[in-house]
Amino acid sequence: MSSAGLVQDAVFLLCVTLLVKPAGSYMARVFERRPTPLDRLLCPAETALHRLLGVDPEREMTWVEYASALLAFSLCGTLLVYGLLRLQRFLPWYEVARMTTPMTPDLAFNIAISFATTTTWQAYAGETTLSNWSQLVALASQNFLAGAAGLSIGIAFLRGLAREKSAGLGNFWADLVRSVLWILLPLSLVGALVLVWQGVPVTFHSSSAVRTLEGHPQIIVAGPVAPFEIIKNLGSNGGGFFNANGAHPYETPTPLSNFLLLLTIAVLPAGLTHTFGRMLRRPRHGWVLYWVMVGLFAGGLVVCQRAEAAGSSALHRGGLEHAANLEGKEARFGLAGSVLAAVTTSNGATGSTNSGHDSYTPIGGMVPLVNMLLGEISLGGLGTGLVSLLLVAFLGLFAAGLMVGKTPEYAGKVIGQTEMKLVMLYTLAAPLAILIPTAIAVRLPAGLAGQTTNSGPHGYTEILFAFTSCFANNGQTFGGLSANSVFYNVATAVVMMAGRFGLAVPALALAGRFAAQGRRPETAGTLPTDSILFAVVLVGTALIVGALTFFPALCLGPIAEQLRS
Repeated sequence: MSSAGLVQDAVFLLCVTLLVKPAGSYMARVFERRPTPLDRLLCPAETALHRLLGVDPEREMTWVEYASALLAFSLCGTLLVYGLLRLQRFLPWYEVARMTTPMTPDLAFNIAISFATTTTWQAYAGETTLSNWSQLVALASQNFLAGAAGLSIGIAFLRGLAREKSAGLGNFWADLVRSVLWILLPLSLVGALVLVWQGVPVTFHSSSAVRTLEGHPQIIVAGPVAPFEIIKNLGSNGGGFFNANGAHPYETPTPLSNFLLLLTIAVLPAGLTHTFGRMLRRPRHGWVLYWVMVGLFAGGLVVCQRAEAAGSSALHRGGLEHAANLEGKEARFGLAGSVLAAVTTSNGATGSTNSGHDSYTPIGGMVPLVNMLLGEISLGGLGTGLVSLLLVAFLGLFAAGLMVGKTPEYAGKVIGQTEMKLVMLYTLAAPLAILIPTAIAVRLPAGLAGQTTNSGPHGYTEILFAFTSCFANNGQTFGGLSANSVFYNVATAVVMMAGRFGLAVPALALAGRFAAQGRRPETAGTLPTDSILFAVVLVGTALIVGALTFFPALCLGPIAEQLRS
C-alpha cells in the first residue's frame, strides 16, 4: 500500500468519525421532533404535506400498519416509474437519435423495482436508454422517496428497541416526510451546488454534436447530472446518470468530488449509530457499534488495497512482479481512490462505483462481494446496515446465552423464542435469495447466455455478484455480465424485492415485539453492550455465520480463480 493511499484512507475515516456525532445528534432531534435550525422554514411545508396526504403525525402505527404503509408506498412508486418509463417517448426531452436501447416491458419492470427498492441495478446505459425527463422525474424522485422510506424503516426499528411497553413504532408517513424535508433535501441542495463548483453539469440541453481531434463525429450527452448525482449517494441508491457511473467525468470530475461523494455515502449511516445511542440513552453503546463498523471497513480496505497493489498473475508472468493491477482503475483517482470507492460503495448499499470491479484481482474483487454477503453491516445504507448489524448482535447474544445457560437479552430486552425465529428468518433470507437464483442461472441456457466475456470461476463470480448486489439493494455489478435479458430482468427484480421487503417486514415485526416489552435491569450475568467483549462477539458472529453460509460459494468463484492463476 502506498503512503498516499494510507493517508487518504485515514483522512476519510477521520472525516467520517468527526461527523458521526453532529449527524447523529441532528437525526435524533429530527425524528424525536425536537427543535432544529430548519424548523421555521420546513414546519409549514410539513404541515401542508400532512394535510395533503391526510396524515395525522401523532397517530402511532403498529408494526403491521407500518409495514403495510411501506408496501403500499413502494407499490405506488413502482407503478409510477414503470408508467413513466413506458411512456417516455411521448414525454419531454426524448431524443430518438440517442435512444438506441429499447425500453422493453421487462427492462422497465426491472428499473421500476430497482429504484423503488433503492437498488438502482443498471441493466441499461442511461445515455442510450433514458431521456432526461425519465432520469429527473422518474428516477431522481425515487432516489429521494425510496431512500427516505429506507431511513424510516431504520428509525422505526431503533424506536422499537428504545421504547418500553408500547404498541407503536411511530408513523411511517410522518417519518417519510421528515426524512425528505429535514435530511435528504437540504443536504442535496448544498451537495449539488458543491458538485457544480467541481464541474458537474446541470443542464436541460441533453446532448451536443462535436468533432473529435481526429475529425470523427461524437455525441456528448449531458443533463441535470449534479442533483441526480448527490441524491443517489445520500439516499443509498447509486444508479448513475451515465453507464460509467462514478468513473464518468461528468459525474465525478475531480479527486475532491470523488472524496466528497464517498463521504455522502458514509456519513448518514455512520451517524445513525450515534442516533441509536441517544435514543437508547446509551451513547457508549452507539460508539461501540460504530467502531465495529470501522474495524470491518478498515479490514476490507487493507485486503483489497494489498491485493490490487500486488498485481495480477498476468503481470507476474510478464516479468512485472512488483507492478500494481491498474486494469479497470480510474486514472484520475489512482489505485487508492478506486479501492476506497469499491469498499465504501459495497459497504454502503450505494453501488456508485468509479472503477471496473470485473478487472480486479480475484481477492480484490472478492472484498466488495463479501461486504455485501455480510449484509453491508459496515456502515450500510440509510438504516439498513445498522439494522443488519443489530440482528447479527442478537444472533451472537443468543449463542453466548446458550453457552452460559442464560436467557439472552439486549439492552434489557429479552430475545425469546419468537424473537429468535424472526432473527433466523432475517438471517436465512440472504442465502435463499442469493444462492438458489445463482444455481439456477449457472444451469439454464438463459442464465449462461449473460456470460458474453467470461466463463469458468470468473463467470460464476459475475453471476453470484449480480444476485448478491441485487439482494443487498446495492446495484453495483461485475461489468462482464450482460444482464439486459428477460431472464435476468425478471430474476434480479424478484431478488431485489426479497432484499428490500423480505428483510424489512421481519425487522419491523421484531421491532414491534421489542417495543411491547419492558426493560430488564442489568445484572452481573448481563453482557455489557459497551464493552470490548461485546464487540468481539459481534465481529466473530458476523464472520463465522458469513463463512458457514457463503464460503462454499466463494470457493467456486474468486477463491478457485485465485488458486488457478
